[in-house]
Amino acid sequence: MDPLTSLFQEVRSCGAVFGRNLLEPPWAVRFADQGALTLVTLLSGEGWIVPEGRPGREGLEGLEGPMPERGVVPVWPSDSISATATATASAPVSASASGSASVRLGPGDVAVVTGPEPFSVTDDPAAGTPPLFVVHPDRCTTADGCDIGEDVILGLRTCGNSEDGPTVLLTASYQATSRVSERLLGGLPRTLVVPRDAPDPVLELAAVETGRDAPGQQAVLDRLLDLLLLSTLREWFARPEACPPGWYRAMGDPVAGRALRLIHGRPERAWTVDALAAEAGVSRATLARRFTAFVGRPPMAYLTEWRLTLAADLLARTDATVASIARQVGYRTPFALSAALKRVHDTRPVELRTAAGRR
Repeated sequence: MDPLTSLFQEVRSCGAVFGRNLLEPPWAVRFADQGALTLVTLLSGEGWIVPEGRPGREGLEGLEGPMPERGVVPVWPSDSISATATATASAPVSASASGSASVRLGPGDVAVVTGPEPFSVTDDPAAGTPPLFVVHPDRCTTADGCDIGEDVILGLRTCGNSEDGPTVLLTASYQATSRVSERLLGGLPRTLVVPRDAPDPVLELAAVETGRDAPGQQAVLDRLLDLLLLSTLREWFARPEACPPGWYRAMGDPVAGRALRLIHGRPERAWTVDALAAEAGVSRATLARRFTAFVGRPPMAYLTEWRLTLAADLLARTDATVASIARQVGYRTPFALSAALKRVHDTRPVELRTAAGRR
């Protein structure tokens, strides 16, 4: 099993919030729903994503001139993996009225915005157009905090300022709170864009389902978001402009990739560097060197991190005993699991369960 498959088997949308917006310029929509991830796409029309708290004009020197082609704009958050911010002359970057770096979206392009910090989508980042409405965790309001009226609500999960507007904005927020989801999102930039030059049937289906209210509707929306996110990330990871996490790059290496598949496919096995090296058909030294070069940490350190990530999620979302969870993730006894959690994360199983509302 490869790491991306493994991560998505553990990270699934539950209660995805879809929204369709029919818009006539000038327009802006602000998102302050504190979602871990938001997928943004324009089924028609063009727009800009404006993350809040981004560098101003001083960070955009050398980007003046004709409008560049749209593409991937990786803006990395500060984390243990990377803390770089990339903006090149070939990337669609502008400056908003607030001084934030903004990223262009063309028709069919799919963007992923990570992190709970607010952001806006607008037709013109330099115009300073006040938001038509603001999306909060539990409701939508006007810019001054009042509930939105019938003039903005155009239908089920549909808002806007014109039913015949030339711009159709589709969004879906992903409320991910697990340790596995944090591991996935921690390897992503703040904003990434995957250009699409041909119609996407999954996006078209999502647009239709957003306006439906049939039995099982939430399950359909959840699985659509999973599919959209997986296909978007897989395409973005493969692009030459992207800067994917080390574990993804390692999948192209026959040695490190083989070891990663074994770790993710059978975390409960009593793996050693010798055992992984034998499965990969190389020496212990070769495995350790290549794995560390690609992934950024030695095989046993990565294995421990993955096991404890799985254990933390199982403790938080299931009622399985600590002994059972320990066996599932490769520890012979609950005491061994508890000791590893304490050593690596300075916490214990009971504390993780208490924090998640379980006993």
